[in-house]
Parts: sequence; C-alpha cells; structure tokens
Amino acid sequence: MRKNLVASVLALTLAAWSVGGAQAQSITQALTAAYNYAPDLASAHLAAKSSAENVALARAGKLPVIGASVGSTYDWSIAGGDFTDSTLSTAGLSYNQTIFDNFKTEAQIEAARAGAEAAEYQIRNTEQNVLLAVVQAYMDVLSNRQLVALRQENVNFYQAQLQSAKDRLDVGEGTRIDVAQAEARLAQGDATYRASQASLEISQATFARYVGAPPQNLDASHNYSRLIPNSLQGALSEAETGHPAIMLAKAAIRAAQAGSDAASAAFGPTATVSGQIGTALSGTNALQGISGKLGFSITVPIYAGGAIGAGVRQANLDQIKSEVDAMSAYDQIREAVIAAWAGIQSADAQISAATAAVSAGREVLEGTIQERDLGTSTTLDVLNSQAELTTARESLINAQTNKVIATFSLLSSMGRLTASNLGLPVEVKTAVQYNNAVEDVWQELRTVAE
Repeated sequence: MRKNLVASVLALTLAAWSVGGAQAQSITQALTAAYNYAPDLASAHLAAKSSAENVALARAGKLPVIGASVGSTYDWSIAGGDFTDSTLSTAGLSYNQTIFDNFKTEAQIEAARAGAEAAEYQIRNTEQNVLLAVVQAYMDVLSNRQLVALRQENVNFYQAQLQSAKDRLDVGEGTRIDVAQAEARLAQGDATYRASQASLEISQATFARYVGAPPQNLDASHNYSRLIPNSLQGALSEAETGHPAIMLAKAAIRAAQAGSDAASAAFGPTATVSGQIGTALSGTNALQGISGKLGFSITVPIYAGGAIGAGVRQANLDQIKSEVDAMSAYDQIREAVIAAWAGIQSADAQISAATAAVSAGREVLEGTIQERDLGTSTTLDVLNSQAELTTARESLINAQTNKVIATFSLLSSMGRLTASNLGLPVEVKTAVQYNNAVEDVWQELRTVAE
C-alpha cells in the first residue's frame, strides 16, 4: 500500500509539472492577450473618444458659423393671352456668431474637458477590472486542474482500498463492512471528481471569454509582488492619490461644477452678430449687383416656462451627487485595499497551516495503512486518513490560489493593475492624442477647403 501511495503522489506531481511545464502560458502572457482582445476595454476606449468630441461641440458655441448658398428660381405667368417668364439665380455667404453668452460656453467647454478626462480614467478603471478578472479566471483554471488531478488520485486510492478490502475478505482477514465502506467512499470520491471536472470546464470557458483563446499549460509564477508597498498605510496612500476610480470621481465633480455654472449662465444676456453678402443673376445674364447686410442683437431671457430654473436646480443636485459619489468611491477603495491586504496575510497563514497539515496527513496515512495491515486499525481508519489528507491538500491549493488573487486584488485596489505598471508588451489604449486632435476647431474648415 505504501508503494501505491508513493505512486499516486508521483502521478500528481507529474500532472502538476505538465500543467506548469517549460512551455507554460504565464500570467503575463494571459494578461497581454486579454488586453489586446477585451471587448470591454475596446468599448471604453471608443467611449472616451466619443466623449472627447463634446469638447469640439462645446467650443463651437462661440465660434462663427459660415455657410454658402446657391439657388435659382423660375417664374412664369399667363395674363391676357400673354406668356411671361423669368429666371433669377442667387449666390451668397452667411455669417453668424455668438460673441457673448454670459460665459455659458466657457462653462460648457470646461464640463466637456472634465468629461473627457473622466472617460480617460474610465479606460484605466475598466483596464484594471478586466485584468483582475483575467487573473481570477487564470487561477480558477489552474486550481481546478490541480483539484481534478488530486481527486483523480483520490479515486484511484479508493479503488485500491476497495480491491484490498475484497482481497482481505476472500482470504478471511476482512469483513463485508470494510468492503461496503470502501465502496461508499469510492462513490463519493467519484462524484467529487466529476464535479471538479465540471468546474474546470466552466473556468476554462470563462478564461477563453476574457483572453480570446483556450488556456494552455498554466504557470502561476510572477514577479508582480514587487509592486506592493511594505505597509498597509503605503498601499492606502497610493490608492487615495492615484486610483483611476478616485481620479474619475474628481473629474466628475469638475464636470458637474461646470455644468452648474453653465445652467446659471442661462439667466444672462446673449449677444450675436450676423451678416450676409450675395449677388443675383437674371435670366438675361444681367448681374444685378452685390448686396449685403450686417446685424447685431442682444437677447435676455425673461420667462421660459420654468425650464431655466429647473435646469439650474438639476445641475446643482448633480453637483452634490458627484461629491457624494466621490466620497463613496473613496470609501470603497479604502475598503478594497484593506480587504486585499488582509487577504494576503490570511492566505500566507493558510498556506503555512495547510503545508503542515499535508505533511502530517501523509505520515498519518502511511502509519494507519501499516496499522491496518497489522490488524490494529480498520479500513475505515485508512479511508478517514485519506479523506483528511485530501482535504488538507485541497486547502493548500485553495490557499495558494487565494494568495495570487489577493496579490493582484491589492494591485487593483491601489490603482496599479494597469498595462503600464505591469510592463505588458502592448500598445496602451488611451484617448489623450484624440482629445488633443479635437481641440483643433478649424480642422473642419480645412477639410472642406481641401
């Protein structure tokens, strides 16, 4: 039986080696593939570009609107048996511009810029969520593969014990109770093995959803623990000053404040200038000269059915809400940092305890098997010792998995689980360059001219 135990342990070791072999798919490779593939990240990137266009739309509020028009009319009439007709063709240019709107446009531009900045931070926040989900899926596959191998070994052990019990019964050294107990444990072990296979299939499907490809041989080793500060206070300080969710909340406050200013500006006057210049050509090709006009107007709202007041109240409420949301984000980040830090400490303790339990469990199992062979222990004692050893080994697998996930969770809660911080070999998704491009408000005019 000792030989069977050693063979089983060796088989599990070889299985674990094949999972993390020399050509293993590392966490870095999985994160890189997911970063380039993730639809959620691509969507956030496009949303940030779309948000940047609000800056151009806002800046258009006080820039001129220039248009050209060409038209022609044909008139005819019949009177007293006489037919007359005429053609008039016109061409002209128009110019309209708001030169003052009580600083409403300036507030709208500031709100749009803050919104574009918030959208950029949303990319980073989505990036962190995606990468953390990838790590969780990665470790689920790896731990489930280890559990499948472990539970397969468990089934093999119970099969050996059942055969041993039958052999002992045949020679008169055992009982039918031993056989029944071994059969029951084998059935239970087989059910647990099949459940672990189902969990593995689900985790592999989740991995493929994030990474865009099925998992290969996985290797959980990494060097990202170097990014973690030496103290909880250091982790909290980094999170409070650099987490994208907090920066996003601050940008949202700026946008809401600017929105409130824009709403209040609606009570003030608006000054506009307009002009037109054009010419007409009659049906006889006679040029009728060039004409033009220039206008200036100032409008002051007096009553708008309550719309202006409602807009101001709504904007003020949105500003208060943005500040409350920022407080909530701040508290959530602090909670996440503390939870992740505690998770690492807890996982370390669990690994130490599980490692000791596995070592002791193997000694107990070997000793119980020897005692059973000598007649001082029963088959049930052996089965119970195997169950305790299996539980300890499962605890060790789960603790090691939790340690990796807690490490990356801490990086995420600190705002450092990004492609740049991890040094992933990817082109970082950002809308900053696009934001700078849309600030060129005359690009549209040049495009038309070209």
